[in-house]
Amino acid sequence: MKYLILAVFFPVLIQAQTPEISLTSGLVIRQSCTIKTGLYRLNGAVKDVFTDKPTMSAAQPVLSVEGENLTIDFNNAQLQGSNDRTQPDEFYGLAIRVTGKNITLRNLKVKGYKVGLWAEGSVNLRLENCDFSYNYRPRLHSGREHEDFSDWLSYHQNAQNEWLGYGAGIYLDSCQGATVKNCRITGCQNALLMNRCTDGLIYNNTFQFNSGLGIGLYRSSNNRLMHNKLDWNVRGYSHGFYARGQDSAALLLYEQSSNNLIAFNSCTHSGDGLFLWAGQTTMDSGKGGCNDNYIFGNDFSHSPTNGIEVTFSRNRIRGNLITECTNGIWGGYSYHSIIMGNLISNCRTGIAIEHGQNDTIQQNLFQDDSVGIQVWARDQQPADWGYAQSRDVRSRDHVIDRNVFLKTRNPLKISASENIRVNGENLFSGFSQLLQTPKPNVGLKFWRNEIYGTAAQVNRVWATPEIAKQENLNFSYPEKVPKNPYAPLETPVVGLNEPDSLPDGMLAALPAIGLRGREFIQMGEWGPYDFQRPIATFKADLTNGLLVYYILCPPGNWRINRTSRGLDFLSDTASTRPLELTLRLSNPPPDYMWVELEFRGDGPTVNELGQVIPAGTVQRFYIRAWLQKFKWVVNFHNYTDATHPLIHADAFAALLTSPPIASLSTDNLYYAWWENPATNVQSDHFATTSTTSFAIAPGNYTLSLTSDDGARLYLDDKLLIDHWDVHEPAVDSRTLRLGGKHTIRIEHFDGSGFSTLDFRIKPVD
Repeated sequence: MKYLILAVFFPVLIQAQTPEISLTSGLVIRQSCTIKTGLYRLNGAVKDVFTDKPTMSAAQPVLSVEGENLTIDFNNAQLQGSNDRTQPDEFYGLAIRVTGKNITLRNLKVKGYKVGLWAEGSVNLRLENCDFSYNYRPRLHSGREHEDFSDWLSYHQNAQNEWLGYGAGIYLDSCQGATVKNCRITGCQNALLMNRCTDGLIYNNTFQFNSGLGIGLYRSSNNRLMHNKLDWNVRGYSHGFYARGQDSAALLLYEQSSNNLIAFNSCTHSGDGLFLWAGQTTMDSGKGGCNDNYIFGNDFSHSPTNGIEVTFSRNRIRGNLITECTNGIWGGYSYHSIIMGNLISNCRTGIAIEHGQNDTIQQNLFQDDSVGIQVWARDQQPADWGYAQSRDVRSRDHVIDRNVFLKTRNPLKISASENIRVNGENLFSGFSQLLQTPKPNVGLKFWRNEIYGTAAQVNRVWATPEIAKQENLNFSYPEKVPKNPYAPLETPVVGLNEPDSLPDGMLAALPAIGLRGREFIQMGEWGPYDFQRPIATFKADLTNGLLVYYILCPPGNWRINRTSRGLDFLSDTASTRPLELTLRLSNPPPDYMWVELEFRGDGPTVNELGQVIPAGTVQRFYIRAWLQKFKWVVNFHNYTDATHPLIHADAFAALLTSPPIASLSTDNLYYAWWENPATNVQSDHFATTSTTSFAIAPGNYTLSLTSDDGARLYLDDKLLIDHWDVHEPAVDSRTLRLGGKHTIRIEHFDGSGFSTLDFRIKPVD
């Protein structure tokens, strides 16, 4: 009878402990439970609390989780916000707020919010098997031929949660011991952001194809980031045109983030693979840094800028793969860092260290790089850097030991440096010029190295015996097979034991067979292309008006619709993916070219908003190009306090009607000015007027103006865009109907520092 009672009441007890509930807006969960499966369309608070010093108390989440020792199984239920909006840059609100201890959330899906989950002050939070994809991301304005400077990111400040203004799938604030495992975030700007977090374990996650960061740390230390897929977190790249990255990264470590283990991650095709900066505290005081992080066994390949950037700090970098980056490792102002056992290939510069001290570069393999190792010092430091005023910033005392340089054009470039030691049987083979010394060095030592090359190649190291004597250099040819450069060191490096992989850690590497390389970083207006839908992307501009495009798509069939404009020839080349399509512009060249294509997938595909398209569904996609050129005249004026545009408007207006001090003509109004823009024009406090007259076919058009600082655009002498203040690069757009002849006049002023002016026009289909 006793057992019968247990059998009868035991299910009731389980139900009481873990009830199944439905989600409603404003719900607060304070006990363990299971969520009823389903789609919950629940909008967040319309007011964006993430723009001005956001605080958790001001946030109005759709759902709150509070308490201790809770487990909530969401049972693959999906929270979907911003149901009254259609574009990712319009998404708003906070889906879930978490506070407490020992809380586990699993099997949750969140889509359509500015921030998916915000946890503050939580201890031992666990997020497992959750998907925070397709939340907020801004529209990108950079184009094929040139970038738009409004797309640049700045993560320098987060003391008051400024990063929340960029949106995030997951945002952890002051959390200790958090575990994020087997989660997925794609189609956002930022996947996971961590502010003042310690002792976290972030592993087996897939944070790919976001337009900002895969994982970002700010004042976060003693965390383990392992076995994560962090590929294609990128912006600011156009293959064959520019490679900027715009401060996107697979991994970001900022402002006193130290003693973190970063191991066994795939961080490819991202703006930087790893972007580490000591922080403004260090820049102002010279103290602290992002120090003693161990970066081991990761793939940082195919970054538009740096595979690894580690600046103003002390770190350990070992056993990483870095290929096809502008710089393999950029270590500006690094000190006492160990760079060991990395494979660095096909980079413009393998390792670049400006103003570093006491770094050890040991047992690395450089292959097919333009420059292997470059260390140097500039003539002077910025006057406003507290770091340079309080620290020794000479380039000095590096050890370059037991490295191998194969088919690296210029293995060593050492300039204005002190006591650099190139010793310990480095091996050089297949070089053009072994050592370049653009500026004199002091105490440069070069001995016991294996050099494979002709006497002429070796002699080109030093132009004259006097230079060789001055540099105190000597070398010898090998007389026998060189020693194994990876043999055990006579003096082992302390603190570089290989970290253990996690027992259940996944292999995060990219597939051995697949699309890999910078040419497959394809940017759209919402971020990087994710290979889940069809696109046409520009490949080459041939002679006689021929244009070649790649067709990238999942398995399926595509065809050309003969609906087009501005073309008189279309042909496709059937081959393995990617496929090629050749177009020829009509003669005379059109003002606007487009062609429509169709695709049917063999299986389901996913569009840019994360919506699943069933197999066999017809999907239309396009090739478009605006080709009409406007003839601009740009006049320059210097202004003073007496003619300041924000203080003395009448005097400034009169200044613009006076004869210019410089004038330029261009058919592309696209400028980025760091210094004086023209002869006799001062680098700060200058103004421009840009004018054009044009004829255009009737239709709807979007006019976009990027400015830094103030700008006004007049169409046919009527004010259309007015952004007349000092601001960072920003885009203002207007859509209207045009046709026939028109005039445009743009007035612009520079306040100080960087300045930009960029006008674009495109038809609205």
